[in-house]
Amino acid sequence: MSDRPNYTNNSQTIVLDAATFDFETLETTNGHATVVRFKLDRTDVSAGDVLVLLSGEAKDIHFHGFIGSVEDGYAVAFDRRGSLLPADTVQ
Repeated sequence: MSDRPNYTNNSQTIVLDAATFDFETLETTNGHATVVRFKLDRTDVSAGDVLVLLSGEAKDIHFHGFIGSVEDGYAVAFDRRGSLLPADTVQ
């Protein structure tokens, strides 16, 4: 019997302020951005990491989703179930 492979979970959570988050809306649902593209200056972030956008003093969650791709200095993240990030806001 062969040894089972050892998989390690290396995903991380990236927490940013929704008020200062610059993004391009790729998909919307009910006026909320559900898939976003954003500039990424960090080299330690990769697909599979989680993006969380917080807003206000109460730190309400406006976006909580997986980063699906990272390439050429940009990342794409999606939150198709609970996004509160306004799609019509010019960022």
